[in-house]
Amino acid sequence: MSRTVSHAAEVPEQPAEPAAAWEAWRAERRRSVTSATGNLALVETRWAPPGERPDPAAAAAGQPDSVTVTAVERTDAVTGAPEYGLRFWDARSAAVRHFDRTDVFPYDPAWVLEATYTPVPGARRVGFEHIRDNGGTRDLVVPGDIELTLGGRDYTLSAFDDDGTLLLVFGDPTNGDTTYGAGRFLFVTRTGEGRVLLDFNRSFVPPCGFSDQYNCPMPPQQNRFHLPVTAGEKRPVFRDGFPAQH
Repeated sequence: MSRTVSHAAEVPEQPAEPAAAWEAWRAERRRSVTSATGNLALVETRWAPPGERPDPAAAAAGQPDSVTVTAVERTDAVTGAPEYGLRFWDARSAAVRHFDRTDVFPYDPAWVLEATYTPVPGARRVGFEHIRDNGGTRDLVVPGDIELTLGGRDYTLSAFDDDGTLLLVFGDPTNGDTTYGAGRFLFVTRTGEGRVLLDFNRSFVPPCGFSDQYNCPMPPQQNRFHLPVTAGEKRPVFRDGFPAQH
């Protein structure tokens, strides 16, 4: 583990076999990204004209058996109006067929860190730039502040609410070198009143690292670490010269 990491809180006590639990997480990640509606299977996102709600069943008619069509909704970044669309997933997509693995850093218990969590009353919204919005931002609900010290520097991190779970989008100097260029994601675990757990061994490549049909949020300035986070997933690896997302 890198000696550059230091933090105010002690590394919390770990289960008897944390490395085994991490290996199980890796296996589940592989199953998830290669599934029929996993990240690698998304081949098209088709947005309907304003005000229209497309019909997934009608769109699926005549598609190959390997294709699944689902509905998707987002908010227009400029007007705030709802937008509706369809996602086309192909269980036999080129990305699925050429996928080999996702490279990872070795498991390191020193990257399992406790931090302070302070809820913020009300629905505070923070603007996150998204990878396909040409510099525009979309407001996401950030229900509290995560305070963490790494390498002697204090950070106040913004994790947004992802269906009831805190999701941290973070960047570090490994991005674009050994890890996915746009940053990585990490689900944050609440461990008690005012405390959270950040297991960076489980930081992962965002969906846009597997398919260019996603529009992933990018790390805001406060979530960019000054030191390399040498834990978690690095980037997907494909066979036969298939191009990876950068």
